[in-house]
Amino acid sequence: MKTSIWKLTQLPAWLVARARSERGDVPGWVLITLMTAGLVLLLWGVAGETLVSIFQESMKRVGIIGG
Repeated sequence: MKTSIWKLTQLPAWLVARARSERGDVPGWVLITLMTAGLVLLLWGVAGETLVSIFQESMKRVGIIGG
């Protein structure tokens, strides 16, 4: 019982220490986000009209847009 009480009292300190030690690689995540956005823009530029027509046709088939 005494051990479990000690563990509960140490929990906040452990959580704070863990949060500080795992902040992550912010520049890496920024780079991944920018690269993903670039790929989306490139794909949209190359196949945008086709993607829109595919979406519109599929919505027509299920009867949501344009009946």
